[in-house]
Amino acid sequence: MPEKVPVIAIDGPGGSGKGTVSLRLAEALGWNLLDSGALYRLVAVAALKQALASTCDESQLGRIASNLQAGFAVEHHAVKVLLNGEEVSQELRSEEVSALSSRLAALPAVRAALVDRQRAFRQLPGLVADGRDMGTVIFPDANLKIYLTASVEERAQRRYKQLKEKGESVNLSRLFREIEERDYRDQNRLLAPLKPAFDSHLIDSSELSVDEVLGKILKLWEEHKVGDWVKD
Repeated sequence: MPEKVPVIAIDGPGGSGKGTVSLRLAEALGWNLLDSGALYRLVAVAALKQALASTCDESQLGRIASNLQAGFAVEHHAVKVLLNGEEVSQELRSEEVSALSSRLAALPAVRAALVDRQRAFRQLPGLVADGRDMGTVIFPDANLKIYLTASVEERAQRRYKQLKEKGESVNLSRLFREIEERDYRDQNRLLAPLKPAFDSHLIDSSELSVDEVLGKILKLWEEHKVGDWVKD
């Protein structure tokens, strides 16, 4: 039964490193991976392609989310994302798509359309779920919950470096403001606001490498398994 499949939920703000850590963790455990943020970005990409982004008609956007033809494939430590059979991995990372997906995530029709789609990723041997409400809304019964965060300054620096490496023109001060604004929207939306689950483990990645964060989570998972064995 799906509820018996183990889940590690990793939530946190954008730029905290949860995407990279979740991918590495899924590879280390040999589990399935859910990048929930990619689903919302796919809705944003589809809305932009259909010129619906400016109107933000909730019913139309909800239908886009319901009919989303999405696909994911892990290849060489990276996730390929497909929309209607077309790879859109690069498009998902644009600032326009990121900003729009944050607004779409606050719309009840869009969120409702994606809930069951996200829960369907819970398949054997296990699932690493990366997002903003994995441990609070989508998988409240997750076996292990992590809230991964980092300072706004560090997250802005990481995003700045990523964009510069791609040859894009970018302003660090503007990135800082945009991240602050996105955090505020995510934390203060009425539906499923970004917050740690009451039983989550907080990890600040500001001064930690990916390997160090991964090591902490794997240790927590081993401790959790031992605890379950003792209780049984």
